Amino acid sequence: MSEQQQVVDFVSKVVKEMGLNLEAQVETTADGTRINLAGDGAEALLARRGEGLQALQHLVATAFRRQLGDDNRVVVDCNGFRKEKDLELKQMARYMAEKARSSGMPQEMGPLNPYERRIVHLAIAEDPGVTSESIGDAFMKTVIISVKD
Repeated sequence: MSEQQQVVDFVSKVVKEMGLNLEAQVETTADGTRINLAGDGAEALLARRGEGLQALQHLVATAFRRQLGDDNRVVVDCNGFRKEKDLELKQMARYMAEKARSSGMPQEMGPLNPYERRIVHLAIAEDPGVTSESIGDAFMKTVIISVKD
């Protein structure tokens, strides 16, 4: 059984144990593997700004960290929730980069979890005039966006 299939089986088993009737679809992207969940009970994962989905993502990352390594990322999504949030984060990062450029002052985004910080750092990396760094010593950190010298 492939690692990808093991992850899908794990996610399917966890949501079933939660009493949710969700179907898992696998999508391979440039970033890695995306597991899209859809069906009855999806709102349970999306309540309180997706806390359940974040918890499920954390479980998957913890359970498969050694097997997958750093290069093969697995993202768990539900009804396109993360896709929309990712787009919002990218747009906000670009807006903050523009604000840093026009004001000359570093801009803060956060607190953000590791997944969200990665989205912001990748969006900022596309702009050669600005840079980003994470600060803080907890799970949730702040990203500082500033103009390159």
